[in-house]
Amino acid sequence: MEIRLQASDDTLYTVLDAMERQLDENNCPEVVKSIMLIAVEEIFVNIAHYAYGGKSGEAVINLDIEQNPKNCRVTFQDRGVPYNPLEKADPDITLSAEERQIGGLGIYMVKQSMDHVEYRYENGCNILTIEKVIESSDTDA
Repeated sequence: MEIRLQASDDTLYTVLDAMERQLDENNCPEVVKSIMLIAVEEIFVNIAHYAYGGKSGEAVINLDIEQNPKNCRVTFQDRGVPYNPLEKADPDITLSAEERQIGGLGIYMVKQSMDHVEYRYENGCNILTIEKVIESSDTDA
């Protein structure tokens, strides 16, 4: 499934609704679905707010669900300012909210909750891919 739209707060629910439908159609467990939707929201909102320096710009989101093992892959693309969020230092979560610097907690949560996160800059596009195993192919159970 591919979604191509303006990255803005107004289009966030278009993305989330489409993702939720696809995950439901593929019998994604509720826990995994919730984790995926939180990650998608975090990344999409970051694109909408920061990729184009406060101006309007397009985002392309691809959702692939592979079988055996069942795996969900979401790829985000934008033509905004080149930025690798994975290079940002993880926040010190041992500090209180008042002591911590603002920013970085969302991508930290994405990195912690996904099985794989990858960034690349290619052909003028920021490309961020997240993956989560929906169910393993372990047949011994």
